[in-house]
Amino acid sequence: MGLDSIWHWLILLVIVLALFGTSKLRKMGPDLGNALREFKKAVQGDDDKDAAAKKDSESLKADPPAAESAQQQARHDSGATNSSTTK
Repeated sequence: MGLDSIWHWLILLVIVLALFGTSKLRKMGPDLGNALREFKKAVQGDDDKDAAAKKDSESLKADPPAAESAQQQARHDSGATNSSTTK
């Protein structure tokens, strides 16, 4: 008395239709498809985002231009010597 008879399948189908209704069953297919697509994008997107994050973090670690840092150092040194001489 398993589910190998066509009558068992028909009774099961009637019960499912009675519980969920045809409108919910029609919406279930596309919703399930969209959920699977989003899951695939999320799984594949993690690797892409990690690679992009590494590239961004490496590009942000660039040194400032030498001319600007030399000017800033000179201003800092001149400011430090002026404050130490005035004391």
